[in-house]
Amino acid sequence: MRRTWYAYPYLVWMAIFIVVPLFLLLFYTFTATTEEGIRFTLQHIKRIWEPIYLIVLLRSILLALICTVVCLLIGYPVALILASKEYSQNKVLALLFVIPMWINFLVRTYAWMSLLGKNGLIDMVMDFLHLPPVQLLYTDHAVVLGMVYNFLPFMVLPIYSVLTKMDKSIIEAAEDLGADYITVLKRIIIPLSLPGVISGITMVFMPAVTTFIISRLLGGGQYILIGNLIEQQFIVVGDWNFGSAISFVLTVIILISMGIMRKYDREYEGGAIW
Repeated sequence: MRRTWYAYPYLVWMAIFIVVPLFLLLFYTFTATTEEGIRFTLQHIKRIWEPIYLIVLLRSILLALICTVVCLLIGYPVALILASKEYSQNKVLALLFVIPMWINFLVRTYAWMSLLGKNGLIDMVMDFLHLPPVQLLYTDHAVVLGMVYNFLPFMVLPIYSVLTKMDKSIIEAAEDLGADYITVLKRIIIPLSLPGVISGITMVFMPAVTTFIISRLLGGGQYILIGNLIEQQFIVVGDWNFGSAISFVLTVIILISMGIMRKYDREYEGGAIW
């Protein structure tokens, strides 16, 4: 019984910062204040499916998917290099991926504004090569680039963690039986690393679909994503009911995505891939 006391601070923390906010989210989502008092309503949920808001939601999901795919295409080879025992500098390279995460998220995003902006580093390189300047800032490309830069470590590290724990004797046995590297990669490494891939996809997609700082700074306010819309409803407009409704729908989408990812994760861990 004495040990259960150690769990009480955690339970209080969970209640204050998870349970209570979720209750308030549901309360504001499904209620409206009228002259007669507070009543139950679905009007805030229905409002989300208006074309102007639906476009913002679909754009947010699309950019988050693009960011997730790009992070996977870049992150998986990097994780393979980090986990390779032949690569002597893997610890140094792993540290280089972790160090930027120590810097404030806002500072990292502001740095990309100076790189992509007028007379920035990219403009200087294009001018040095006698090429016309490229306008990247305040575009979808800049937003995706900022997402990939900030969320790439969340793709690399889970895959790297799984690859380092992989039983190397299986790979050695396959090589002894005559399998080349491509075959080993397709039949052994990729299937066994899928739990890390699924975890990385989840960890990248969730913050990417809800981000608002990146789209505000690198998109210049021209590319409003669902995170910006929620922020505006709470801070600028003051419509907490509609802001909560958007947050509720986004939470449902994220939970469905996590459920799908966990389903496949359990199948891979249970050996269904074989």
